Order: sequence, then structure tokens, then C-alpha cells
Amino acid sequence: MPQMAPISWLTLFVVFSITLVIFNIKNYFCFSYNSNESSQNLNITHHKMTWKW
Repeated sequence: MPQMAPISWLTLFVVFSITLVIFNIKNYFCFSYNSNESSQNLNITHHKMTWKW
């Protein structure tokens, strides 16, 4: 029914917005980063670049 469309769109917007926020929070806090292990395993050597133009 067209009379109920604004309420329906508002509830759909709220539901999808809350779903998006919960999904992003879940992905942010589920990612584990171990800085000590990664820094020891990576052998990064910095080379000085000299451009000969």
C-alpha cells in the first residue's frame, strides 16, 4: 500500500544500517594482528635508490 511506504522505508533503512554497523564492528574486532611475530618474520631491507636521470 502506498500509505505505508514511508514507514516501511524507514524501518528498512534502520534495519540495514544496524546490520551494516554490526557487521563492520564484528569484522574489526575479529581481526587479530600480532605485531611481534610479523616484525620478526619479515626481513625488510631498505635499499637506497639513486635515480640516474
